[in-house]
Amino acid sequence: MEPQGCVRGAPGHAPKDGPCKPAIPQKNAYARLVQKHHSGRFRSYLNHIAQKLQLEEGTLNDSGSDAEPSLKRGLVREALSKNGVKGPGSSPVKTLQPGQLELGRSERLGENKEEGFAKRQHRQREACAGKGDDEDEFAEEDDPHEDAAVFVRTELGSHGMLPKSAIFLPQTSSSGERGKEEFWRSKCSGSDSPALLCRAGGSISAGQFNVDLSAVNARKASLSSSQMHVADKQGLVRPRNNSESARVPPNAERRRQLSESHADTMSNSDCRMSLRQLGTPRGGPHTTCSTPGDRKNRSKQTRGRKKVFEAYISKEDVSAGLKRKTLIQGSLRINPKKYHEAFIPSPDGTRDIFIDGVVARNRALNGDIVVVKLLPKDQWKVIKPDGCDTETTENAQGAAAPGNSPGRCMLRSPVKGDAHNPDVVIEAQFDGEDVEGEQDCPKEVKDLKQLSLGAGESGKDLEICGNLHVKQEDFSKANDPDQFLQKTAKVVYILEKKHSRAATGFIRLLTDRNSELFKKCAMFSPVDHRVPRAYVALADCPPDFATRPEDYSNMLFICRIVDWREDSNFAFGQLAQSLGQAGEIEPETEGIVTEYGVDFSDFSPEVLQCLPQSLPWVIPPEEFAKRRDLRQECIFTIDPSTARDLDDALSCKLLPDGNFEVGVHIADVSYFVLEETVLDETASKRATSVYLVQKVIPMLPKLLCEELCSLNPMTDRLTFSVIWKLSPQGKILDEWFGRTVICSCAKLSYDHAQSMIENPEKVFAAEELPPISPQHSVDEVRRSVLNLHQIAKQLREQRFTDGALRLDQLKLSFTLDKESGMPQGCYIYQYRDSNKLVEEFMLLANMAVAHQIYRSFPAKALLRRHPPPQTKMLKDLVEFCSQMGLEIDCSSAKALHESLNETFGADQYAEARKEVLTNMFSRPMQMAVYFCAGMLEDETLFHHYALNVPLYTHFTSPIRRYPDIIVHRLLSASLGSGPATRMEAADIQQQAEHCNDRKMASKRVQELSADLFFAVFVKECGPLESEAMVMGVLNEAFDVLVLRFGVQKRIYCNALPLVGFQFQKLGKKPQLTLMWEPESLEQDAVQQVITVFTLVEVALRSDNVPLKYSAVLKRPGGEQ
Repeated sequence: MEPQGCVRGAPGHAPKDGPCKPAIPQKNAYARLVQKHHSGRFRSYLNHIAQKLQLEEGTLNDSGSDAEPSLKRGLVREALSKNGVKGPGSSPVKTLQPGQLELGRSERLGENKEEGFAKRQHRQREACAGKGDDEDEFAEEDDPHEDAAVFVRTELGSHGMLPKSAIFLPQTSSSGERGKEEFWRSKCSGSDSPALLCRAGGSISAGQFNVDLSAVNARKASLSSSQMHVADKQGLVRPRNNSESARVPPNAERRRQLSESHADTMSNSDCRMSLRQLGTPRGGPHTTCSTPGDRKNRSKQTRGRKKVFEAYISKEDVSAGLKRKTLIQGSLRINPKKYHEAFIPSPDGTRDIFIDGVVARNRALNGDIVVVKLLPKDQWKVIKPDGCDTETTENAQGAAAPGNSPGRCMLRSPVKGDAHNPDVVIEAQFDGEDVEGEQDCPKEVKDLKQLSLGAGESGKDLEICGNLHVKQEDFSKANDPDQFLQKTAKVVYILEKKHSRAATGFIRLLTDRNSELFKKCAMFSPVDHRVPRAYVALADCPPDFATRPEDYSNMLFICRIVDWREDSNFAFGQLAQSLGQAGEIEPETEGIVTEYGVDFSDFSPEVLQCLPQSLPWVIPPEEFAKRRDLRQECIFTIDPSTARDLDDALSCKLLPDGNFEVGVHIADVSYFVLEETVLDETASKRATSVYLVQKVIPMLPKLLCEELCSLNPMTDRLTFSVIWKLSPQGKILDEWFGRTVICSCAKLSYDHAQSMIENPEKVFAAEELPPISPQHSVDEVRRSVLNLHQIAKQLREQRFTDGALRLDQLKLSFTLDKESGMPQGCYIYQYRDSNKLVEEFMLLANMAVAHQIYRSFPAKALLRRHPPPQTKMLKDLVEFCSQMGLEIDCSSAKALHESLNETFGADQYAEARKEVLTNMFSRPMQMAVYFCAGMLEDETLFHHYALNVPLYTHFTSPIRRYPDIIVHRLLSASLGSGPATRMEAADIQQQAEHCNDRKMASKRVQELSADLFFAVFVKECGPLESEAMVMGVLNEAFDVLVLRFGVQKRIYCNALPLVGFQFQKLGKKPQLTLMWEPESLEQDAVQQVITVFTLVEVALRSDNVPLKYSAVLKRPGGEQ
């Protein structure tokens, strides 16, 4: 049994297949209704009524006294309160929670008022505890406003009056957003009709209220600490990404105050709002609302006949609709933190098209190519007008929760997939060799102001600090109401199921033990809540699962979705296997790669049969006649020390005329991977090697990756070479392409090359370097490295002069125990001159080959383009930076690069500021993608924004990237040294799109692998202390970049031992003032000011939930 008064989130606010909201002490039906209700208009309207009634009472009754604080603390709190500073208190019993109703002590509702909701509370608690997964659950969601009708009847009574003792709190952030949304929808549609609440024959009309709320003060509620506690189910609702999670602070206490701005809004705003009929499901058509008495019958009908989803339209209708442009197709992106929100790109390049709700998504999963139909304009999403301080824009990366008014506190609601609040997350990282700004940033990040320096990272918690209540006169400034509408649609067809339909999660028994389904099925709950819950056959579960389900509460399983019918709230799945305990490295890793569709199976005998069978393999004599023999040249590789797949080598020879002959030599993988073989088919499906922290999942069999194709030292290997004649300044004087044979003289690591660059005059002993071929000396290799370094510097300088952009982001690396594989240490990977040296010549080779294959095969050339950043997103970010005193020019990639580098400053923390700004400006960047040149008519679209070059491709990594193999075949055909590819332009485009998908999946898997190992490292070695720089400031929290490890975390004010805290804006610059509790009665409260770029000390500590950790702010002076 849960403590009395501890009521979990209700299904009307979030579908049952998500985690519940944190426990909020509630004392009556109204409080529960306001807490869970997602109708902003309804909540706002009831608040207006209650506040008016309360003001008519004239006085407020105190509802209890706080526990006696220390004298010193009490005086501080009183002083803070008089000055408008929020005091969170030291105990939950002093805190008024959002949505909680304050009652006079003599006028509290009786127990009989609460009993009317007991059964519904019980069902809610079971759902939140992971018990309510039977087939009746979605039926409860069908009418999210059902409790509204109960409240209207039981609390308002027949006269429609509220209890006079009730003091209604200001709107929550959600209601504030929706209240403005309805105002703007009404403005856009020209509707001034009064609002009506229709339920079971009763109605309430919303009129205009002009009230003065300045005399109304929020009071504290006396609550037992047990009412604040919510048991965290072990690992069942955690997100995959550790950096996306943060725990709800244990002393989660809040005070709600009615600000003057709220009073102004209530006085000046027209409260006549056009209400959507209650009971309308998210994303679904308007339906007739039923009374609570019909609930049971409706549930039975749902099981039998009711269709939850619309049937898909026919292929013929899809084709016709796309031609007439009445239908739109695009890649579906589901918000990982608010799974009921999804998006597809708009064909006109403007704001994404919004898909609201699971029903509107119509069984499509993340990444699927879907066809959507726009809803009527009056159902489009309303977003924030430019003049407002509060952001209500949302995107697939996360939704911006409106900022709260200064002087008020509010608990954030948890998001789907996390029992707590999300943390800041890095989504955009560089792609290894494509380091020049080529961001594999998911298009999920679509609205810029979620990235602003004054706000947190996207997600349910994202807040742009400002006034929640916007005056009516502010709205009237808008000239074009349509600019505040976001097209909204529903899915009518799935063109291509790109999602793997596999998920990692947990299984549990259904709750209704008397149902027939209980005897046949269990419920699978995925960790990724963008994937539906699914019924799985008990026969597929472990034999003793039905009798001992608790033994499997923390066991990870893989489930594959096999069906999802129109009349079913849940999908139907098949358990593939059990992985092991949640939180352990190997089970979690296998779950990650399976979810993202990475093929990590052994290569089939048919594939291995395509490899050379006579070992050891030697180069056939006839190949020497077809190739340029470079085996006598000083050629060497420079790679990470642990690399085994060495696919590129360099050479540099000083010519008599003072110029240099520089060569880039790439493994000739296409010699072994012949077109239309089983090996080729397998490689094309895998498309890329996947690099995890502890291992590599290769694209090609090990025999090729590590032996026959790898440019191992002192071994003859087949290569494809690009050789230039360059001036010392890096000017290209001549260029040659061809197939070659090389023999690498040394396998250098980046550390070896860096040591040569940093010590140009040093004479290296043989033991300081790896073995070098007897044909070449250590000094010859050293001179070649230094010459390459000097030329690379010239090439680099020229590229940035020509307008290239570079946005580096921190990358975490690990040292692992050789026996256990556990992380022993971690560090930020250093990008040094030796890395830049290799990078410059790889870029030069890729650009040269792109021009060569495009000249020869303009219709079939496989190229790589990088579209410019999203204009509105970038513009808004630049505007915000200007408000922060940072002038950024984003007119071109060159201007942006120069602005960012000039803004960082010259002190010891310049690099930290650079990382903060780089992270912000990485997010508007779009993905770089492969494409077939013949499929794009406009050649200007070929342009690579970050590199600022007209043509670019991938040629230099054929061992780990399939597009490079296609490019090798095209290059060979262009030189007459190989047959023309049999692929048509459409086939190449299709393969390019597949490679784009797999590249993004690989990148995400790599990030999740690093997150997994870092979470384990924090658990094993924590707490970890570090300096951190503030990236964003919210009303009651702030985001930091932990400088030692490069991770980003959110710190909540109410998790700190504060006397109080105050949020304010200095102009447009957000600032939090923290008042730390005195350490003794003789001391004063310590003040700490938090703003963007503030340096703080933090400690990273593991939470009790697997794979989650939190950042704890240290008290100024060094103590936590």
